[in-house]
Amino acid sequence: MKHNASDITAERFVDELMGHRSKSEHRKIRRYFKADDPENRVIGVRMKLVFDLAKEFTDMPLSEIEKLLESPYYEARMGAVSIMDFRAQRKKITEPERRELFFLYLRRHDRINNWDFMDRAAPRVIGGFLYECRQPRDILYKLARSANPWERRTAIVSTAYFLRKKEAEDTFRLAELLIGDGHEYVLKAVGTWLRQAGQVDPQQLSAFLEKHAAGMPRTTLSTAMEKLSKEQKAYFRGKKPHPQKY
Repeated sequence: MKHNASDITAERFVDELMGHRSKSEHRKIRRYFKADDPENRVIGVRMKLVFDLAKEFTDMPLSEIEKLLESPYYEARMGAVSIMDFRAQRKKITEPERRELFFLYLRRHDRINNWDFMDRAAPRVIGGFLYECRQPRDILYKLARSANPWERRTAIVSTAYFLRKKEAEDTFRLAELLIGDGHEYVLKAVGTWLRQAGQVDPQQLSAFLEKHAAGMPRTTLSTAMEKLSKEQKAYFRGKKPHPQKY
């Protein structure tokens, strides 16, 4: 549905979300969050509907996107990062437009605070800006050292854009910084992005695992090795110390 410019607002977006709510979807989404979590109130809208609505609202002004990010509703914030992602995908997007999305994401990372928000927007909004606009990638290493686990996840998830361009170096370097991370969703991202980086550069993945397999969490190691042969998996698992028996 085509919206008039005056209708492309955060308030209108949330109103339309409310029109699609369902009790069954509310129960389904609610299971992912703590019942008393005020930061993740749930409307109860299927993700496909959220994404379809975000595509209709891709021309939303940045000030209104920020209002969506401030919403306590999970689906509204997912809509905000989806709008940012759809805009970053545009073929005719300009460098200033990429820059505005990049800095909005970083400035409001306090509201981009669930693992799927990063996966939705970080590759094109953060990684896409750095790659396409030939920017220094130091910010990713700063984020990887952040006290905020969501910023650390953004750091490595952003490299998905580089991997699509067949560049794996930053993924491996960031994984090395994050391999000992204590946060579940950071470690999950490390394992997933190592696996993807191994598709780009198998030799570098083998070198990484040769160095780090012994100290990697088992789940992270298993994820990173998913595309390897049985023999390779057995070899790298063998590097982990066996628990001592008393």
